[in-house]
Amino acid sequence: MRKPDEAVEACPISPVVDLVFSRWSTPILWVLKEHGRQRFVEIQRRLSDITPKVLTQRLRQLERDGLITRSYYAEIPPRVEYEISDLGRTLSPVFAVLTEWSDAHLASVEDARHAYDEANG
Repeated sequence: MRKPDEAVEACPISPVVDLVFSRWSTPILWVLKEHGRQRFVEIQRRLSDITPKVLTQRLRQLERDGLITRSYYAEIPPRVEYEISDLGRTLSPVFAVLTEWSDAHLASVEDARHAYDEANG
């Protein structure tokens, strides 16, 4: 069994991949980057497949990691809003490169999948 630092030595970006690209983190960050400050229900509407429990967990983790900020307003009823943080905004170039790669290569990935599936039943 590998030690955690051996995994990092084998792939030094693995902590970043775990942080940013774990399930739902990227879509949440994308929503907040593209649409600005959002309430919980607004994020949930934009990511219709996410459950409230998972959205809550991911938002807490992203807040803990410093990638988003949570603002609580003591109103009646109380209001909570989420926004991408300055640290989270530094991921914009990463998202831009991934968007370019997707535009240029995702069709090839789909073609490869189709060819593989046909060849392997």
